[in-house]
Amino acid sequence: MPFSRTAISGPQNAAPSLVIVGAGPRGTGVLERIAANAPELYAGSVLDVHLVDPYPPGGGRIWRPDQSPLLWMNSEAQDVTMFTDDTVDMAGPVRPGPTLHEWAAVGGRTFAGRQLQGAYLAWVYEQTVAALPPGIRVHRHTRRALRVSGPREGRQQVWLEGRPRPLPADLVVLTLGHLDAEPDEEQRALAAYAREHGLVYLPPDFTADSDLSALAPGEPVLVRGFGLAFVDLMVLLTEGRGGRYEDDGRGEPTYLPSGREPVLYVGSRRGVPYHSKIGYDWEGERPPLPRFFGPAEVDALLARPWGSPRSSEAESGGKFDFRRDVWPLVEKELGFAHYHRLFSAHPERTTAAWSGFEEKYASAASGAEVAALVASAVPDPADRLDLTALDRPLDGLRCGSYDELQDELRTYIRDDLDRRHNPLRSQDQAVFLGLLSVYGQLVRLGDIGPWWHGFFSHLASGPPGPRLRQMLALSRAGVLRFLGAETTVTAEDGVFRARGAGVPGAAVRARALVEARLPRPTVERTRDTLLRALYADGAAATAEGLLAVDPADGRVLDRSGAPHPRRFALGPHTDARGSGAFTRPRTGGPAFRQNDATARAVLEFLSALPCRAAA
Repeated sequence: MPFSRTAISGPQNAAPSLVIVGAGPRGTGVLERIAANAPELYAGSVLDVHLVDPYPPGGGRIWRPDQSPLLWMNSEAQDVTMFTDDTVDMAGPVRPGPTLHEWAAVGGRTFAGRQLQGAYLAWVYEQTVAALPPGIRVHRHTRRALRVSGPREGRQQVWLEGRPRPLPADLVVLTLGHLDAEPDEEQRALAAYAREHGLVYLPPDFTADSDLSALAPGEPVLVRGFGLAFVDLMVLLTEGRGGRYEDDGRGEPTYLPSGREPVLYVGSRRGVPYHSKIGYDWEGERPPLPRFFGPAEVDALLARPWGSPRSSEAESGGKFDFRRDVWPLVEKELGFAHYHRLFSAHPERTTAAWSGFEEKYASAASGAEVAALVASAVPDPADRLDLTALDRPLDGLRCGSYDELQDELRTYIRDDLDRRHNPLRSQDQAVFLGLLSVYGQLVRLGDIGPWWHGFFSHLASGPPGPRLRQMLALSRAGVLRFLGAETTVTAEDGVFRARGAGVPGAAVRARALVEARLPRPTVERTRDTLLRALYADGAAATAEGLLAVDPADGRVLDRSGAPHPRRFALGPHTDARGSGAFTRPRTGGPAFRQNDATARAVLEFLSALPCRAAA
């Protein structure tokens, strides 16, 4: 990055000023869209862009270089890009660039380390700054932003930690990324119990930032959460403590402990890890998506008399309910993707012509009609899509002992690995494409509650196959034990106790409990003082506690529903958060669309200011 284009702090002058709080991937993405759109909307004018973040630009906190090299990305290198393409529905120009796999010259199917991804993001940031027109100057502030003040119709002030005077800003864009949260009532009670009885309790956190030193070698540790945060925890407490894997001669890993590992007892609501990443390439025709849940269906939902889903209470007809009002459309879309692939790629496993099946599927008015149609045309139940079974795979499982449960879970994980790496089951990958399509549409509905995000992550954001093979090796070595579904934890008799539905009446005792999940980014419990102050000053929040923003351009909404003319927000703390994953090339990229809309709104506003000066 040329030094002349970036400074640690810039002079205060009459030039328009934009403050972007958050220099991670989202903030970098907005800056890239400013660079792309400036020649059309802001040519020949000056602008001071103040980028505020205590962490390195590009990667931010999550992708910073000073973390364990054992931690991987959760996406293949070929599926990670920070650059737009012609599939993105946006008004601004496409500015193509390399994927992570092209930039780093690693295999497309590689799950790169997070340090490498951080280097890629830092390079993207440098290229973005270099691409800005000469009049747009970037000033970095390696501090935390504490609050934003100022009148709706006037210049804003952004107050920084350790600085007596605020940054003046004609506009403020909040790209805060993932945030810490204050503990909820249960977490506070568990922490107090741990202090009283000399136990260890680790609340929800970003695993790479957690102090795991209190988890003693050989001691049992209860873990709630079986998603990606658990995978990181598993890695840091095994390989991170000197353990290693060897090939068993049959292509499977065997774990050789260092003796410094605790014994992890893991459970969750589902009781199983997220499904493995797909382990084969797509071939042939893709399902034509969207089919049953696209822009027209979202328009119809938004036009219904209950009003915006941002309101916790609907204007009529009760609360906007995802499972009741949206899920039937989503379910039909995912089923369409599944059966389109089955009929086109594996017709020998069907007993009907696709044209006739598609016509009947489209006209089916209920789940019962769809089930009857599928049963008549798809003989093997393994070829039918059962979303309920996918969501609750251990329902009804009862074992006589925890040892028996371990065998059941190892069989489940092996079966999942086999299926997700078998191209003969490619309808699973079609469902994945359907999930991506659905997520792109759901962004427009705003905050739809936590269930969908968990379901999506369980099916589409699981760990790489090698991580699940390591999980099996740890299980065989006795370092990892499964608690099963519907895991509950109680604090009693001076210890923590965990129980799962799979082994009725049995409990596991431990003096340590870890919550292996991310903090929930609610405006009331966030530790980010800026966001909390924004909410206290009248910014609107959804029923789930997310900052409400205008879906058109990301302007922050007040509690009357009016957009703030000078404040924008994008990312996981908002109800237009989109998927948390990086954008895959040629998938339309909802985050890219949002970034572009916000950047254009910012430039159009600034270009109309009377104080705008020529470069």
